[in-house]
Amino acid sequence: MAKITERKAVTPGARILIERVQTGIRLEKRLLKVLKGLAEYHDMTLGDLLEGIVLHAFDGRHPFSAETRQRITELKRIYKLDLDSSASHRLMERVEETRPPTKLKGSRRKVKR
Repeated sequence: MAKITERKAVTPGARILIERVQTGIRLEKRLLKVLKGLAEYHDMTLGDLLEGIVLHAFDGRHPFSAETRQRITELKRIYKLDLDSSASHRLMERVEETRPPTKLKGSRRKVKR
């Protein structure tokens, strides 16, 4: 069994005690589908996958093997995800126009006098 440590300098193979928090992030729909598919393929949670991706990115390292990148390509095709890193600062959501409810003819109540 691996040792659990709270030290900053972690020895290889030692477990690291952390605190996780629930978050409500918003992601592009097809991107989320690919991430969920990849997490399922690796039998891990979406949160664990995202943590791994971010930690690798912070170190300037690529998080995926050639085999996993091929799986990502397949998942992107399945879920019709045509975005790449060049889109990262250009994504915007469609804003739904909210209009006041329209009154239907004859919908006013008649008041007895």
